[in-house]
Order: sequence, then C-alpha cells, then structure tokens
Amino acid sequence: MPDKVALITGSSSGFGLLTSIELAKAGFRVVATMRDLGRRDRLDQAVTAAGVASQIDIRALDVTNFQALPAFVDAVVRDHGRLDVLVNNAGFAVAGFAEDIKLDELRYQFETNFFGAVAMTKAVLPTMRRQHSGHIIMISSIGGLQGAVTVSSYSASKHALEGWSESLRLEVKALGIKVVLVEPGAFLTDIWTRGAVMGEKATQETSPNIQRSLRMRDRIQTLPKRDPIEVARLIVSIALDPDPKLRHLVGRDAKMQLAMKRILPWKWYEKVIANFLKID
Repeated sequence: MPDKVALITGSSSGFGLLTSIELAKAGFRVVATMRDLGRRDRLDQAVTAAGVASQIDIRALDVTNFQALPAFVDAVVRDHGRLDVLVNNAGFAVAGFAEDIKLDELRYQFETNFFGAVAMTKAVLPTMRRQHSGHIIMISSIGGLQGAVTVSSYSASKHALEGWSESLRLEVKALGIKVVLVEPGAFLTDIWTRGAVMGEKATQETSPNIQRSLRMRDRIQTLPKRDPIEVARLIVSIALDPDPKLRHLVGRDAKMQLAMKRILPWKWYEKVIANFLKID
C-alpha cells in the first residue's frame, strides 16, 4: 500500500506548517498548501531542517476560490493515488469590539474560516466515500465553544464550524469517514500577529471602544502562550487513530476557561471576564 496522503490548508506558518512536518515525519505524504507561495520560505526551511523534502508537496491553494477546489482535490488524488486526511487549518481572526465590526468584515471572516472549510470538505468527500475511509480534521478553537471579547467574528465562525462538523460526523460515520474537531487555547502562532486583521473602525480614535481595546490589548500581550508543536503532534495522533473522538480540547487555559463557563453562574462568569480583560 502506498504512503497515506494528507492535505493541509494554511501551511505557511503556525499549526499548518508544524503539522505538515510532523505528518511527514510520521510517514505521510503531505500536500501542504497556502494561498500565496511567496510565503513558503518558513515551510521550506522547516522541511530542509527536518529532512522530509521527499515527503512534502507544496502547492498554492486559496480555500475561498470555491469553484476551483474539486479540481484541485482531483489533481492531488491523480498525482498521489489517494487522500486519507484533510486538515482544515486555513484561517485568521478579525479583531475588534462587535459594535465596530462592519458586516463586510464579518462576511470576510466567514468566507475563510467557515465556508472555506466547508468547501474543502465537500471537495474531498467523494474521494473518501469511494475509499470508504478518511479523516477530516477541523482546526477550531476554544472560541468555538464560548464567546470571546473583541473576536466575536472569529468566535462566530468557529461556532458555525463546530455545529456543521458535529452534524457532518453523524452523517458520514457509516461511510468510514471520521470528522474531528481540534480546539486549541492560546498557542504562539501568527493568529496573534499577521493572522489577525483589525476591523477598520476598531482602530480609529472615533471608536467608542478605543480605550477599552487598548487596555485589553495590553492585558492579552502578557498572557502566556503554549508551544504550537503540541497541537501538531495531537493532529498526527488523530490522523493515526482509526476511531478518534469528536472533540479534542488542547491547552490548560482552554480547559480552565470551558470549565469556568460551565461551572460558574453566568453573572459571575461575565464579571470574571470583564475584570480579567480590563474592559469595564
């Protein structure tokens, strides 16, 4: 049997880059994709350092170019013979208080984080149905399980992804296809820097929330963030698991946040959040 084949979106940095390397080291043939191949330098350097160049095929892919995705997947299957794992990792965060986010910015957030993942999944389902096997791994977030201040757009897109993925898992389990959600807390990736897009109004002095935003930004910058290799290695273990569970919450902070939300009365919970993030 040929090597198992994994397709990863958003591989230019962060979870996508590290997962590409870790899957290759685990024996997968990896199709690592990114929207702009001009940003492949970091991946190329990591591939060389890990000695896995023969295992990785780097290709350009924009997950919001919905009509092109089926042909892209067909080309991968034609070139590699099969497709065993899809990691829907491509995404970013629109930041700013909800009051300041324009509807077009919210739509843009959903185009990548939700509809991009949905379209990629629909593109691979015919192949996985024929194989009667496959893992579809959605990179969600703790923000998909609870609301989060100043990233309502991101949180909404991940909530949508959670609901759609849970439904899809029920639909395709009998076909031999496994749908899995990975829900990280705060990890040191580009989601905090070039992976974040500020809402246009959110940064203007005329925003009624500008001082609250600055106080919260200073607080967030001090928070510890974990090594993203932890998430990459979890994804590899899921890809190798013949029967993975639906949800995988990753990071002590994520587990503590979700436990606090479930245990505390809501009025207490919202006071804790407001005080912690300095938004009152």
